[in-house]
Order: sequence, then C-alpha cells, then structure tokens
Amino acid sequence: MFNALLLENTDGFTASVRSLEDSRLLNGDVEGDVTVAVAYSTLNYKDGLAITNKSPVVRSWPMVAGIDGAGTVIESSHPAWKAGDVFVHNGWGVGETHWGCLAEKARLKGDWLVKLPAVFTPRQAMAIGTAGYTAMLCVLALEDHGVKPEAGEVLVTGATGGVGSVAIALLGKLGYTVVAATGKAGEAAYLNSLGATSIIDRALLSNPGKPFQKERWAAVVDPVGSHTLANALAQTRYGGVVAACGLAQGMDLPTTVMPFILRGVTLAGIDSVMAPLAKRQRAWDRLARDLDPTLLESMIEEIPLEAAIAKAHDLMNGKVRGRVVVKTCR
Repeated sequence: MFNALLLENTDGFTASVRSLEDSRLLNGDVEGDVTVAVAYSTLNYKDGLAITNKSPVVRSWPMVAGIDGAGTVIESSHPAWKAGDVFVHNGWGVGETHWGCLAEKARLKGDWLVKLPAVFTPRQAMAIGTAGYTAMLCVLALEDHGVKPEAGEVLVTGATGGVGSVAIALLGKLGYTVVAATGKAGEAAYLNSLGATSIIDRALLSNPGKPFQKERWAAVVDPVGSHTLANALAQTRYGGVVAACGLAQGMDLPTTVMPFILRGVTLAGIDSVMAPLAKRQRAWDRLARDLDPTLLESMIEEIPLEAAIAKAHDLMNGKVRGRVVVKTCR
C-alpha cells in the first residue's frame, strides 16, 4: 500500500489523498521500468492547475498528481538504474499523462531520471523542483546569448514565485544586477536577501503598454507571459535576450515585431518538460555549483502530503512565496 494524491473525474472532479494498492502502480504506469520510493515532491504552478482543476492539465484519468519527485530506486529493469540509487525527476508528462510523484511510490521510466548531485538532499532537490530547474535553464539561455554581469540590469518577473526566487538567487550569486518585479511590496526584504538589487511594482508591466518603450533591460527572465512579457520585450535593450518560461498572467502575447527587427531582441523559449537528458544534467550540475544552499533554505515551506490540496489552492490564489516542499514519505 502507498499514499497518493489522486485526481479523479468520473462523476465530477475530485482530489483526495488515498491509500492505494501497489498493483495500481502498474495500472497507472505501464511504460515505467523503475519503481521508486518518493521521499519528497513539490508544488509547481502546473501542479496547482491540476489539483484545483483550473486548467485541463490532466489528460488521462484517474491521475496521481505531481510532476516532480526525488528519492531512492526500489527496483529497476533499466540498465542505468539499480536499487538504492538516488534520483531526481522533472516533467516528461508525469502528473499529466503518467502517474506522478505526489505519492509515496511511483513507477517511472529510467530515461526520465537524473542522478541527483551529491551536494543536494532529496528535500533540497524538491525545493528546487521544476521551478528552480527552469530558472537555471533561463540563466543558461542568457549566458549562451552572451549576457554578462556587466551588461546591465536583468529583470526577473513573478519574483516571489518559485522560478523568480531561484532565478534571483542564481543571478545574484553570479554577479548580475537583478531587478525584481512583484505585486507583494511586503516581500522586499526577502527578495533583497536572495540577491535583488532593486524592486519594482509588477503593475508597471502588467497593463497594456506601447509596443516600443525606453530601453532598460540587458536581459529578462519571465515566467508570467501576457502583457508583462510584451512590456518586458518593449523595454529590452539592443541585442538583449528575454527568456520566457511561463504563463502566470496568461498565454497571450500582445506585442509587435518592433523589438525584434529594430533592436535585435531575442525571445528565447524555455521548455523544461521535454528537455533532453544532456540539457537537464547540465542544468542540475550548474545548480549544484551556483545555487547557495542557505538561500534555498530561506525559500522553503515544507508540508505533509495531506496538506498539499489546500496549499495548491493557496498557490493559485497568489498566497505562496518561494518553494513548497511536500514530504511524501511517512
């Protein structure tokens, strides 16, 4: 038997923590070749959408929620994994089409798993989660585009969220001048402690703006989308890059081609779900090198599995700061 956060949609949508027979792992995860004990999971924005049923994230029913997990391999028929190995998992449609990791056990594909860097515990890995791993992919995109710390201000939107918090911590440690955009004025001390040099009100970006605005940002990390992304693009300096990785405000992009053809701005799309293993390993290796564990700890709110449903509603209502770590094991 194992406990899991099960989403069902037979006679209307329900989300509940249930005790399930081990045999159901095979029913939910016929493609898996590695059975794992999940020590910790987390709540990402996509998890919040699924658990609250605010968006059609789940495409197969019933579904165990949780796109992220970290823990230990129980048994494996995959050549790269053996019992006792410590893993981290992000994305790959888990929690959407394949049973997820907000559970004590999961059955996953070995090709989806990354060896957890020794500097991180499973708890710390889930404090990072898809949000932090995505933030690292954004930072790598900025670096690959040639943006150096001396280039100027880097804007991070959605600053108190998971992606924003980790992005600020990474960029701050790497020496960038970070401007954090947030609607939570009371979190200024938190954002400064992570590495933000200054803070602006998100309202300056979240409303419709002109398609071409005064140049300010050398680069942008944006998990928000919609008007926020459009305004960030319109304010990015000549040759700058904007890493877009989310849609917290909306999936629309009300902009024009002007930033691209008159200032040579690059819009870099960041996908964390289906990223190849080499890119994932590069991101986790850099997280191990560049993310300050003490700053990571300041972002964490740990909850038991039984509290995950209520916390998912808080997440969707903007009441969560930083990273929620879910202890799945008893």
